[in-house]
Amino acid sequence: MASIPYTPSADEGRTSLWSRRSRFMTPSLLIYAALILWAFISLFPIYWTVTTSFKTAVNVTQGHLIPFVDFTPDWKGWRSLGLSPDTISAPSTVRDEFIRRFFNSIIASAGASFLAVVIGSLAAYGLSRFPYKFLWMRNKDISFFFLSQLILPPVVLAMPFLVLYKHLMLLDTLVGLILVYTLMVLPIVIWIMRDQFDTIPLELEQAALVDGCSIWGAFLRIVLPIALPGMVAAFILSVILCWNEYFFAALLTSSNAKTLPVMVASQTGSQGINWWSMAAIATAAIMPLVLVGIFLERYIVKGLTAGAVK
Repeated sequence: MASIPYTPSADEGRTSLWSRRSRFMTPSLLIYAALILWAFISLFPIYWTVTTSFKTAVNVTQGHLIPFVDFTPDWKGWRSLGLSPDTISAPSTVRDEFIRRFFNSIIASAGASFLAVVIGSLAAYGLSRFPYKFLWMRNKDISFFFLSQLILPPVVLAMPFLVLYKHLMLLDTLVGLILVYTLMVLPIVIWIMRDQFDTIPLELEQAALVDGCSIWGAFLRIVLPIALPGMVAAFILSVILCWNEYFFAALLTSSNAKTLPVMVASQTGSQGINWWSMAAIATAAIMPLVLVGIFLERYIVKGLTAGAVK
């Protein structure tokens, strides 16, 4: 007797489909929940800083968090900087100082980052294309030596830099700050650019040399345009690191070359911390970095992931 094949009913088919979907959805939901939690933890300090700039002393001490629910926003923090709507048109010494510190940060960060990208690109190109030998070290050892400079705590360099800058008359100057920032971010630039140059086929440069280009010509006309996304990413990361640097800015400057991080830390007085003023300065200081991250995100991602797949 021939057996009749079993055909699942519509309800059984929907139950089976739902069980398969639930098995796949459960890990995804857990991943999204973890990402949302991590995003909340990462963004909460920024939210707290921005909202604190619109609080009064009572709201700060009582820990009110939600505007228009826990507290009514006030311009006290921005008024102390001369940046509130009712003080923006009036003369303000604090606002003039803030603008001066702001431009100091721009000059020091952009100047050091540009110098680091120029020097680091040349060093990274040499490590990527030519074999070197110094004592027992080869190219990989030299690259790791550059990266190992980040292990050294900045406080160890405090006394040597003070003595050196005093004799070179670089204390409280933007030139001195640019030089020390360049040394600070140079290892990161070298590693990023070395990975960029490693992904560029050597045959392109060989073809350029056959066509009559010199080594410098092949580097400038062929290699650099291809590695430009990596250079942009290295420049942006260097600007962010230099912009947020506090230790050397506080150590090597006194009045003329102070930057925004030093001004933020100076809001501590004999009567305590002016949280609203500190939050207002910090908010104004992080806004340029937020805008850089929003508008130049694709360049950062493209530059950092260019060497991920070979």
